[in-house]
Amino acid sequence: MMVRNVVIGMLFVTVIAPIVLYTDRLGTFPTFSSSSSSNDFVEDVTTFAFNGETGRLNVLSQESSSKFKESIGMVYSDNSHHQSLSDSSKVILESSTDTGNSKKDLLLGESREHASARVLSTTNEENRSMSENAIKQVTDDEIEDGNQVKPDTDTEGDGKDDAMGTDSKEIQKQINDVSGDTAAKHEQTTESSVRLVKREPAKTRPEKQNERVAIPDARVRHLKDQLVRARVYLSLPATRNNPHFTRELRLRVKEVQRVLGDASKDSELGKNSYDKLKAMEQTLTKGRQIQDDCASAVKKLRAMLHSTEEQLRVHKKQTLFLTQLTAKTLPKGLHCLPLRLTTEYYTLNTSEQNFPNQEKLEDPQLYHYALFSDNVLAAAVVVNSTITRAKDPAKHVFHIVTDRLNYAAMRMWFLVNPPGKATIQVQNIEEFTWLNASYSPVLKQLASQSMIDYYFRTHRASSDSNLKFRNPKYLSILNHLRFYLPEIFPKLNKVLFLDDDIVVQKDLTGLWSLDMKGNVNGAVETCGESFHRFDRYLNFSNPLIAKNFDPRACGWAYGMNIFDLDEWKRQNITDVYHSWQKLNRDRQLWKLGTLPPGLITFWKRTFPLDKSWHVLGLGYNPSVSQKDIERAAVIHYNGNMKPWLEIGISKYRNYWAKHVDYDHLYLRDCNINP
Repeated sequence: MMVRNVVIGMLFVTVIAPIVLYTDRLGTFPTFSSSSSSNDFVEDVTTFAFNGETGRLNVLSQESSSKFKESIGMVYSDNSHHQSLSDSSKVILESSTDTGNSKKDLLLGESREHASARVLSTTNEENRSMSENAIKQVTDDEIEDGNQVKPDTDTEGDGKDDAMGTDSKEIQKQINDVSGDTAAKHEQTTESSVRLVKREPAKTRPEKQNERVAIPDARVRHLKDQLVRARVYLSLPATRNNPHFTRELRLRVKEVQRVLGDASKDSELGKNSYDKLKAMEQTLTKGRQIQDDCASAVKKLRAMLHSTEEQLRVHKKQTLFLTQLTAKTLPKGLHCLPLRLTTEYYTLNTSEQNFPNQEKLEDPQLYHYALFSDNVLAAAVVVNSTITRAKDPAKHVFHIVTDRLNYAAMRMWFLVNPPGKATIQVQNIEEFTWLNASYSPVLKQLASQSMIDYYFRTHRASSDSNLKFRNPKYLSILNHLRFYLPEIFPKLNKVLFLDDDIVVQKDLTGLWSLDMKGNVNGAVETCGESFHRFDRYLNFSNPLIAKNFDPRACGWAYGMNIFDLDEWKRQNITDVYHSWQKLNRDRQLWKLGTLPPGLITFWKRTFPLDKSWHVLGLGYNPSVSQKDIERAAVIHYNGNMKPWLEIGISKYRNYWAKHVDYDHLYLRDCNINP
């Protein structure tokens, strides 16, 4: 009961007594205020809010509190405005003190009461919360911009002592001016705040977007990181000395390993993965508390990093070797196909083994193609795609040269699948009796003991470690026939050379009408990238190479080349090739292959074709432009990822596969599928 009395007494002193005091004091206003401006000021004092409720004074008439609520919002919407109002009240206080007028003291007291009412009104928790949130929002926005908000200052505040008089009307006018300035500043502050708030989404949007960008498969990464940390803790002395924690940690490791399994994406994890992650994190936290030797942890992490880097190096080397091995190895289906075709070929009568239209083989008025391949299916795609795009297939002649093992199979395929009205010739390289070691230096080199050692004794220290140059195609003379085109086709003027890993997408007859300006070879240049320049293929540390060639000269590509055989003969290109091959018998000028000697042989004899004729990289580069592919006349699967291999780039495979009839009897028998 005593506590209740004390509370009631304090309530009377703090609330009721000031109200009575204000009422008694304000009762003297009518005797003082004669001007309308003074009455307006007094009327503002009659309305105040306490704890969100409107109080009514007994002497003065009560009016709506909506206007005063706006002043409350104004006070807390911007600190600068509150400071400006306080400064203005201070100026009025000093001015009224200097004059010593009792009426001004009364007005000053009333202004204090007005300010007190404002302070009381701020006890409303809801309004305060809303105001503080608005201030914080604007302030945070300004801090993010890196700019400090400059408080509004009243430029008319300077020299107000001179403007103050002793007349109450002047005092009242000054107060009204201050109120007007304050209201104007409130409107400006409000507009500025609104502008800042409106700009806030635009400024914070990038940050929000960055926050939303989650690390892909973050949970899988987190679980793997936990396993690494667990292995570190298990190897430290402090952990080994705590058997209970060791058992717990090993249990968590097994749980995480079971949950993780072979998952590489978060979607592949089980439903309990998050629980196991949390349990492991709690156990690792214990380990962090147990382990106080940071040096040991750092040492162990460095050892693990070194071991991981070494494993990565080994795996990269194994991957390279296996990729090269896959590129060299013939798939089972493609091995079955020539066997099946060869068997069928030798069951035919002699009259059935011949191709029609053989009179067209030496007609220089037709469009002749040279294709050297031991891959039946690849050669079939080249022929089919070319005929499909040709405007007049009857004028196209295909000269295919293969080895002895695939000769019967190649002939059988095109006998069973004739290319429409086009003409086909299949030749066996063994029939070129003029191509022997006494005539061709490269044949002599391929049969030498040093070449055999280079290929088959790879364990020797002197052996080149680059597996790229150990592809069996470099041992095949088929790969070097491109340097003997005039000898193979002595009665032709121009020949279009095609690799067997290309697909034709447009009619190619326009190449025969090109003016090559006296050049022998027409090819697409590949110097868009630095590794396709001469210094990539030739050994410029050799003075012979450095003296005769430019290391930054632009390279070009084999795969689709138009050769002017008349110019070839006139400039004696075959002898140029032979002379450089003899100089490179010890492989000091270039490694094995046909492009380096081609760059040398056709140096300053190559006519650059438009890049749209020949687009390369589909056998190694997954980023070839789709636009370039679509507008290309020929696309080239150069590289190890051939479209007929499982390692081929899947998104490019359909360009090749659409020219293969997988429902063909022979393909089904050999289980060759898309």
